[in-house]
Amino acid sequence: MVNMGEKLKSLRLEKKLTQKQVADRIGLATSAISSYESGTRYPSYDILVKLTHIFHVSSDYLLGITNQRNVDVSGLNDKEIELISQLVDTLRNKNNSQ
Repeated sequence: MVNMGEKLKSLRLEKKLTQKQVADRIGLATSAISSYESGTRYPSYDILVKLTHIFHVSSDYLLGITNQRNVDVSGLNDKEIELISQLVDTLRNKNNSQ
């Protein structure tokens, strides 16, 4: 099972962000992000929410409750969201049949 620190680091590297860049966006010291990633410290509720917004994932994903990531559909209309849902279903079915 992947812990929150490992997920946070993975998401940060995926977005090609440094610990300092994440810290600056949240208003924290770089050492705080380092501590979160190493698992020696955990973020407060407010910081957790900010992290979910930066990385476009749910708090459940970051906390390891689920392995499913969210897709940010803000700004899309209902028809566009439905098309994305259909695409996800199609890809999921394709991967399950392999």
